Amino acid sequence: MTRPDAIVVGAGPAGSAAAIGLARAGAKPLLLDRARETGDALCGGFLSWRTLARLDALGIDRAALGGQTVRRVRLFAGERASETRLPHAAIGVSRRRLDAALQAAAAAAGAGLERGVHATAFAGGAVQTRDGAALAAPSIFLAAGKHGFRGFARDPAPWQRADPVIGLRLRLPAHPALDRLVGDAVELHLFDRGYAGLVRQEGGCGNLCLAVHKSRLDEAGGDPTALLRALGDGLPHLGERLAHADWARPIDAIGHVPYGWRAADTAPGLFRLGDQAGVIPSLAGEGMGLALASAAAAALAWQRGGAAAAPAFQQALATRMARPFAVANLIWRAGENRRSAGLLTAIAAAFPSLVRFASQMTRV
Repeated sequence: MTRPDAIVVGAGPAGSAAAIGLARAGAKPLLLDRARETGDALCGGFLSWRTLARLDALGIDRAALGGQTVRRVRLFAGERASETRLPHAAIGVSRRRLDAALQAAAAAAGAGLERGVHATAFAGGAVQTRDGAALAAPSIFLAAGKHGFRGFARDPAPWQRADPVIGLRLRLPAHPALDRLVGDAVELHLFDRGYAGLVRQEGGCGNLCLAVHKSRLDEAGGDPTALLRALGDGLPHLGERLAHADWARPIDAIGHVPYGWRAADTAPGLFRLGDQAGVIPSLAGEGMGLALASAAAAALAWQRGGAAAAPAFQQALATRMARPFAVANLIWRAGENRRSAGLLTAIAAAFPSLVRFASQMTRV
């Protein structure tokens, strides 16, 4: 491949969507991905109605994704529960299937894709790789997800630093009980210093993701399986869903997730996308929506102004993220607090219109 017009670091939703937009604008983008094959990333198994519309615009056939339709959201806090219809239908789908579809669309649009390339830093207009190579292009699009990137720290808020947040994920096998209990809902199980989100995906399997503070994991001896078993014993609704879990399956983990962080500036020629631009609390927000929205905005900014447009793009994106991040942060803080989680659930049960309003307010 000739020297690319742009290098995109990371072939997840943000990177692949950016590559599609760049290629359609006449550029020759090169996608770099550290994985040698498309994996099933820990985060992003829920796609809202707004994200589905963005996928339609990218030419992704939502029916071909084969995900599970999601029409309702449930909140649980101890014995309290609420259920509300979403403003519009969403879907639950695995990242493996979503990423593969976006990568295929990027390749069809004319983007190059090189796998097994572990980018580690950006300097002098070039991407530095773990094996010592330097790959240069006029514009770099950083879409490395929740992975750290040297020189571009994502510091959490001061209140998180003493007790950082860890992401965990357990896949639940398809089972009639899971169909009956979860059905067409996305569920949020609230508990002290964390929450668990559950949605069914293709084939009827369950994707159970947790955002939990390190102190809570430490109380379980640092063992994610012990933590999940303890939560299942203490939270009756979650316990029902874990009754048929395959505990031999590995629990995926990612450390120090800086929820609420946003990037307001960037290096010249560097466009920061998705979780490298901001990490929205997923209790109320949606990372996939941010990934695709930032990719579309970055591709448009590049088309209009080239590499020089990066700083203005980053500032505009940070401003755009301010309101949804503020609302999502407020809901997250209330949901992981044992004193306010029950009240939050009671309010949701009494005023379902507020849940729908909040779900609209937290989309990017």
